Amino acid sequence: MTELLLPAGSLEKMRYAFEYGADAVYLGLVDFSLRTMRKGDVITENNLKKAVDIAHSLNKKVYLTLNIFAFDSDIKKLQSFLPKLSEIDVDAVIVSDFGIYNLVKKELKNVDIHISTQTNILNSEAVKFWRDMGAARVILARELSFEQIKEIRKNVPDIEIEMFIHGAQCMSYSGRCLLSDYMTHFERKANHGGCAQPCRWKYKLLEETRPNEYFEIIQDDKGSHILSTKDLCLVHHLQKLTDIGIDSFKIEGRTKSLYYVSAVARAYRMFLDNKISSDDCYKELLKVGNRGYTTGFFEGNNNSSSYSYDISKGLAGADFLGIFLDKNDDWYKILFKNKVYLNNVVEIVTPNKTLSAKVVEIKNPKRDDNSVCNTNDEVFVKFDLKEEKFDYKFALLRTIGIKNEILDKEVKICD
Repeated sequence: MTELLLPAGSLEKMRYAFEYGADAVYLGLVDFSLRTMRKGDVITENNLKKAVDIAHSLNKKVYLTLNIFAFDSDIKKLQSFLPKLSEIDVDAVIVSDFGIYNLVKKELKNVDIHISTQTNILNSEAVKFWRDMGAARVILARELSFEQIKEIRKNVPDIEIEMFIHGAQCMSYSGRCLLSDYMTHFERKANHGGCAQPCRWKYKLLEETRPNEYFEIIQDDKGSHILSTKDLCLVHHLQKLTDIGIDSFKIEGRTKSLYYVSAVARAYRMFLDNKISSDDCYKELLKVGNRGYTTGFFEGNNNSSSYSYDISKGLAGADFLGIFLDKNDDWYKILFKNKVYLNNVVEIVTPNKTLSAKVVEIKNPKRDDNSVCNTNDEVFVKFDLKEEKFDYKFALLRTIGIKNEILDKEVKICD
C-alpha cells in the first residue's frame, strides 16, 4: 500500500492529519525548514519529541525537514541541535543541502535520510547516486512526466521513491527561486523558508521611455498573475503510479489550514481505500482552497493552461465553518471560523462520514443574540440531523456543495 504523506504545520494539524487518513507527516523546525512559521502551535525543539511520541502511539510516522540551503551559521546551529535530535526518534529526516546531509549521516547513524525535491532529481543516475550515498528515499522533482517517472522506477528499483501529487507549485525549478530574495531586499529568503511568494503578485508592463504609463499584460480588472501556477492534482493518475511502485504520495501545505489538511487527507484516503471514485475525490478536493487544478508536467504537455491568470489566492468551493470541541447531551460546543445563522443547513465532516444538518438552536453564553454564531465564537449549537448520529471528536463544519462559480464548472465537467 502506497503511503499517504501529509504536512503538519502544528501539533493540532498533525493530529487531524492522522485522524483523517495520513500514514505519515512531514514537519519542520523554524531554523532548518523551508516554512518559517513562528506563530501559533508550531513545531519547536521543545515539542518535537511530543509530536513524534503521539505519532508513534498511533502507529504513524514523522519525517523531519532539515531542507534549507545552509550557510556556516546554519550548520553551527544544527550541530548544537543534533545531539538532542538523536534522542527524539524521528523516522527520517528530509535534506537538500550536501553539508547538512554530511552532518546528519555522521551524527544520526540510525535515522533514514530522504532527499528533498529541492535537489532537482530528474534522472535515474541521480537516484542511483543518492542510493549509493546511503539515502533511504528520494523525492522526485515535480518537472517529470509519467513516462519519465516510470523509467526511473524501472531503472532503480532498490530505493524508495516519493512524489508530490497535490498542492501548490513553485514557478521555479523545484522551488529553487531567488525572486523573493531580490524583491524583499534579501529580508525574506526563499531557500531559508521565508518566501514572500512574489509569483502570486499582480504585474503590469512598464515601458522605460513612458515612466508613468502602466499597461496590463492581460487586460482585466484584477491585474495579471503571469507567474502564478495552478495547484497540482494527480488524483486521476494515482492508480498508474501505484502500479509502477511509487512508495509515497505527498501532499503540499504546511502553512495551510487545519480544514485543508483534514479534507485533503480524507479525500485521498477514501480514494486509496476504494471507497470513492477519482471523480468524487476530485469534487471533494474542489471544496478546499485551490487556484484551479493542473497535472503540471505529469502528462508531458505542460503549457500556459497550468497557470492561474485570474486568481492568486486559493478559492474554496466550501467555506470552513468550525471545529467541534465538546458535547453535552444534544448540544455541541463549536469554535466557529466563519459566521453561521440559525436555520442554516451545513455539512458535518468526520473522518468516516459526511452529514447534512440544520442549525435549530444556538446558545451563546457571552452574547444576547442567539440567532448567529460569529467568527471566533465558542458557541453551543443543537442540530436537526437528517441522518444518524456521529462521533464529534475531530469533526469539522463546512458549507454544503460548491459555492464558487469557477470551481462549480469543474464539478459539471466531472458529472
